[in-house]
Amino acid sequence: MTPRVAHAGLGQWGANVVRVAGELADLAWVCDRDEAALARFAGRHPQARATTSFDDVLGDASVEAVIVATPVPTHFDLARRALEAGKHVFVEKPPAMRSAEMEELVALARDRDLVLMPGHLLLYHPGVRMLKELVDSGALGDVLCVYGNRQNLGTIRSHENALWSLGVHDLSVILWLLGEEPSEVVAHGSAFLQAGVEDVVFCFLRFPSGRVAHMHLSWLDPHKMRKMTVVGREKMAVFDDMELERKVTVYDKAPWEPAETYGEWRTRTGDIFSPKVATDEPLRLELEHFLRLVTEGPGDHREALDGLMVVRALDRLTDSLRAQGEATLPARA
Repeated sequence: MTPRVAHAGLGQWGANVVRVAGELADLAWVCDRDEAALARFAGRHPQARATTSFDDVLGDASVEAVIVATPVPTHFDLARRALEAGKHVFVEKPPAMRSAEMEELVALARDRDLVLMPGHLLLYHPGVRMLKELVDSGALGDVLCVYGNRQNLGTIRSHENALWSLGVHDLSVILWLLGEEPSEVVAHGSAFLQAGVEDVVFCFLRFPSGRVAHMHLSWLDPHKMRKMTVVGREKMAVFDDMELERKVTVYDKAPWEPAETYGEWRTRTGDIFSPKVATDEPLRLELEHFLRLVTEGPGDHREALDGLMVVRALDRLTDSLRAQGEATLPARA
């Protein structure tokens, strides 16, 4: 039976989410403080009741799950209230802006056996899924490092910096690909346009396995980049979301493969190929997974725990950023 859900947040991204939710689930409510937005979306989803009060949503016993796609600072409070009301929750990233808040959400979900799923969209992108298969299968050899580039000119935000706005995407992918939490994180950044809101951030992460990762995050850049590179001992792979056809490219060459040398230049031989990547909409795949969890149960709460790992890393990177790049290490047991 199709789960009965409510959707909160009809902004730019929320409009996409409610579109898909309305196609996949029994959409019972749409909720937003903006009455004009409510009027527009009520017309598109005539079966759903419209309200400016989140309490109306929580008070409907027939609603099994709530989708939260509101501004980031509101995520924690709305997700907490929904879990306390006994609703399964899909909440856009990040679900909280402090580790302690995310831990509270995870504890609530586990205690009540409810689904808590952060909206880490890229984990459902067929191209990133292929990258994960390449890593897990050993096709690249032992992974040495991962680095992400997420840059563009705008959109400038005031309630979150480039780390929390852009970095949450790449960080979720890096931690998922490597399957471990960083043992050391360092972040440097600068706030050029708004005091206290870093618009350019560079991050370094070291992991217990010895692998390292790097993120360049900026909304002050002439190029729009959405790229993730994985370097292995045997091969390298690149996911480039700006490419229309070559989303994933595999380079059949290793960092120390025998090469001919011409002065300071080294040439390497090896195939370069781009495997076919499915064109399924990541948002649809993501919400399908959430609704499946609502129907079948949260299981081991893997999604919530992965979300906690991301928020913990963001929290530590923020500490480093505020300490002007001082490395942060995990607390000793």
